[in-house]
Amino acid sequence: MKNNYKFISGVLSILFSGILLQSCKHKEGEYHSINDKIEAKSKNYHGTVISSEEFTGDLKTVEITEGSHTFLIPERKSQIKSYACTECHTKPLDQMHGVDLNDGQKAHWDVKLIHAQENTMNCVTCHDGKNTNALKSITGAGIDFNKSYQLCSQCHSKQFEDWKGGAHGKRIGGWAPPRVSMTCVNCHNPHQPAIQPKWPARFNTQKVRERK
Repeated sequence: MKNNYKFISGVLSILFSGILLQSCKHKEGEYHSINDKIEAKSKNYHGTVISSEEFTGDLKTVEITEGSHTFLIPERKSQIKSYACTECHTKPLDQMHGVDLNDGQKAHWDVKLIHAQENTMNCVTCHDGKNTNALKSITGAGIDFNKSYQLCSQCHSKQFEDWKGGAHGKRIGGWAPPRVSMTCVNCHNPHQPAIQPKWPARFNTQKVRERK
């Protein structure tokens, strides 16, 4: 038994020595450890720059800070076709009387409000009747059109918190800085915010045959 034990021990020692000798070969692609490999591979590495700027293109943005999050959002006012509102609304809304809305085409005829119950929401729920160039909170505080998400956050607080952290909504260019995130109104129609169902695109086999 002792002789067998010595024999086995000797064989294992030879094998282990061979493994050590083989692992110490300094050929290309062979390293003592993963740390050695990382050190060798990064010897001539001087870093790289990853940025989302190339994806934003000519998009106008404004910087906002909400809580501990500072990032960019698309500038909106220059994209609103009927802004500034005071170009047409020369008086506060409560002074605009005697207008027959059924007489011909009314203003904002193309806007249909499907957001909440009709008895709880109308135009002046969100739009400031005294300063039509601004939105207003439920407490009457003015909200800039570029920050309309502050209006949405009053009711949609959970989605707002997720959006601030980047879990809700769409980021432009991925997670690389600078962070640019779409706002609520970039994806949702503020007057009809529900996302309508869509049929999936179907693979067109006829077009494939025509290309052959």
